[in-house]
Amino acid sequence: MITLTNAVKQRIINLADMQNITVHRLALNSGLAYSTISSFINGKCDSVTLTTLLHICEGSGIGLKDFFDDPVFDTFNKTHKKKASVQNQKHI
Repeated sequence: MITLTNAVKQRIINLADMQNITVHRLALNSGLAYSTISSFINGKCDSVTLTTLLHICEGSGIGLKDFFDDPVFDTFNKTHKKKASVQNQKHI
């Protein structure tokens, strides 16, 4: 099952790939320390702030809406909705 964290990680990697740059270059373009992004991608840090995502988006020339409007989140959304539906049925 894909988690939101994994979907965000994959989206960041995909952004770099789409621009034909490294994640290190993406960090530099975003005004972030490489360690900020690499710690998240490599699992040393479990989350990323919205401010960090905003900087990544600005460095990529996209908005937050565009960041989340990506097929990588479709699988998460379908899984999450199915799980929520099952939990709601248990409470009825």
